[in-house]
Amino acid sequence: MSVLSDINATLEPLGIPLETGVFKDEAPDKYIVVVPMADSFELHADNTPEYDVQEARISMYAKGSYTKDKNAIVRALLGADFTITDRRYIGYETETGYFHYNVDVAKHYEMEE
Repeated sequence: MSVLSDINATLEPLGIPLETGVFKDEAPDKYIVVVPMADSFELHADNTPEYDVQEARISMYAKGSYTKDKNAIVRALLGADFTITDRRYIGYETETGYFHYNVDVAKHYEMEE
């Protein structure tokens, strides 16, 4: 499993268009871009990692109110056992007319043998 595939599976039922890295098509009134941030072995003993910790940034862009969608994203992620490491309003982009909000997440994957 990977954090990107788990995020896609978790957020797909919300019906908000989602892409990884950059939104390539013409942008709708609201959409999500997911960017992988880090992979680490934070939890281990005896020099053998037991968990792969994968992190990603979920950027939501919306024209108009984003609060309802932001709350739905957070609830879905928490319900799918993601750890939310940061939530932050980035700002209003005057050039595009989008509000920008980020949710950073981490997920722990047990190492396969």
